[in-house]
Amino acid sequence: MSTVKKSQVREPLIHLSKRASVNPVRAWAIRIAAVLLGLIVCGLVAFLLIDKLNANPGRIGNFYEAFIKGSFSTSRKFWKFLKNIAILLCISLALTPAFRMRFWNIGGEGQTLVGVLGAIAVDVYLGGKVPEWLLLILMFAAALLTGMVWGVIPALFRAKWGTNETLFTLMMNYVATFLVAYFLVVWVPSGSSSLGKLKYGKLPSIGNDYLLIILIVLALAIGLYIYLNYTKHGYEINVVGESVRTAQYVGINEKKVIIRTMILSGALCGLAGYLIAAGLDQTVTTESAGGQGFTGIMVAWLGKFNPLAMILTSALIQLLNQGAAQISQDFDVSGAFPNVIVGIILFFIIGSEFFINYEIHFRGHHSHAEAGKEAVK
Repeated sequence: MSTVKKSQVREPLIHLSKRASVNPVRAWAIRIAAVLLGLIVCGLVAFLLIDKLNANPGRIGNFYEAFIKGSFSTSRKFWKFLKNIAILLCISLALTPAFRMRFWNIGGEGQTLVGVLGAIAVDVYLGGKVPEWLLLILMFAAALLTGMVWGVIPALFRAKWGTNETLFTLMMNYVATFLVAYFLVVWVPSGSSSLGKLKYGKLPSIGNDYLLIILIVLALAIGLYIYLNYTKHGYEINVVGESVRTAQYVGINEKKVIIRTMILSGALCGLAGYLIAAGLDQTVTTESAGGQGFTGIMVAWLGKFNPLAMILTSALIQLLNQGAAQISQDFDVSGAFPNVIVGIILFFIIGSEFFINYEIHFRGHHSHAEAGKEAVK
């Protein structure tokens, strides 16, 4: 039998190793570098695809200026930027307890949408018949209750029959959409399926229409951070997320934790629905959630399920969205181009997580390291 000598085994050119620990400062530096690199690539793509920039390369700076203009050029745009952050952050916060528990709740879109539907249903049937303050309280209760119900249904099935929560919560989004479409047909017999803005059920304004919403969500972020990190319930969520067997060993009822956490997650999505219904739109459509239930997954993941860090990630996502929309307006390009810009930058941000968690070694690096260890010995 022939044997292969150890010296004849060729070392691969590149090999990977998982980092034992990640320095938070270094991790954020890598993320910032990824965003900057993504912006450079976006500028190159814009130079190649936008005629105005191609004809006058000196205007490439206008491309980056548009990112800032989209959110900060006027007071109205700035407050819209803060409002968009607040709604997206609220939905992202709602998903966070479930994600920390490794319950992959993809149903934030549907849970938010039924929250809007619940609040508007109360407005449709009771608006003008009860005092405004009571109407707002009833709308709030209905939004939280409908969001809770929509969140706890997949939790019950997971706890009792072990169903796949990812598929279940995803399908519930479509059910929510069709449910809204059904009620629009009931409420608008004309067939237009457009309810219009209702006269009643508007949250009070303090300073402007958005400030109250922003303050509510900011308080929610701080409260949820405390809940997840400094309470018994938060501890149980983390233990169940780390290992169900460990949770069982220390006496934690994981089924109870799953159901309780999804009630909370659904209720917070319902809160987001209430803020949309009573604070912004005063109506409901099948697009009331605006896809933010899915974007919230990205925000929560980029923020590492840390409610305070998610303030920054939601701000980044909204900065990209409004900046890309401004680029489309300033340079008169296709409506699909902003999505390309946002996609490129998100690609770089997601890719940066690889370099944060893994270390790349080139041929010879490992052998030199081993030789160094032998020399020390």
